[in-house]
Amino acid sequence: QVQLVESGGGLVQAGGSLRLSCAASGRIFSTLAMGWFRQAPGKEREFVATINWSGATIYYADSVKGRFTISRDNAKNTLYLQMNSLKPEDTAVYYCAAGVQATATLMGVTTTRGYDYWGQGTQVTVSS
Repeated sequence: QVQLVESGGGLVQAGGSLRLSCAASGRIFSTLAMGWFRQAPGKEREFVATINWSGATIYYADSVKGRFTISRDNAKNTLYLQMNSLKPEDTAVYYCAAGVQATATLMGVTTTRGYDYWGQGTQVTVSS
């Protein structure tokens, strides 16, 4: 089992920045694939960014590429998402996800199927 707790969400004006954190406990964090997803009202949960167990492999959704940066600190069991140049369309609940690396690779690291564990989410609201 893995427990995930997100923090860092809030209200920010367009063009501003936020840094999300995801604290993990339970299974050995350094062996897990980690990802960020988001869900806006009335929409499906969508992929934002993912990072493999070592931090060597990273993917971003086209909509956030160049603005968001995913990173992890395996010594602190924590995942981060630095969000810059925020836009109103970034408004959503942001979820942290974790999965066994082999499973995530097989099922797709950019899909929700690749992850077994989810946090409760943190709201990000970007005003225009």
